[in-house]
Amino acid sequence: MMNKLLAICIIAVTLCTFSCGQQTDDTVLLDSTPYMLTEAELADKRDTDMLNIEIIVGDKIFSAVLYDNEAAWELRSRLPLTLDMDELNGNEKYYYLSESLPTNASIPDGIREGDLMLYGNSCLVLFYESFSTSYSYTPLGRINDTDGLADSLGSGSIKVTLR
Repeated sequence: MMNKLLAICIIAVTLCTFSCGQQTDDTVLLDSTPYMLTEAELADKRDTDMLNIEIIVGDKIFSAVLYDNEAAWELRSRLPLTLDMDELNGNEKYYYLSESLPTNASIPDGIREGDLMLYGNSCLVLFYESFSTSYSYTPLGRINDTDGLADSLGSGSIKVTLR
């Protein structure tokens, strides 16, 4: 009886170890965030109001999604925000928030047009050009369709509303 129980325990541990070590093909990386979601979870999150926001520049409204991380959830809790964003380097608009956000910064593989990032713990950055970088950012989200984004943001300071 004791040998059967021991054999069952060994088989159970072996199966658990084997199955826990398997990575399924249905996991995807949600853009540049470090969190893994299945396709079904990703679809659910895209349909959730809590992650969908609008970024308004002039009379143009851009649909955006916030990532599932602490910094993005904290930003979402502060919306709506209307910000006077300044120009930097011909590829981004930035604004220093009055209160910091949680950070989990890393160097991204690259910046894409429409990325919404946090530089340091309080600098909100909206990129309107794609490029490579050696700077660290905490990813917050991204604009779904960036058609017309660069033209809407222009070359100087601009008022941007997140809601």
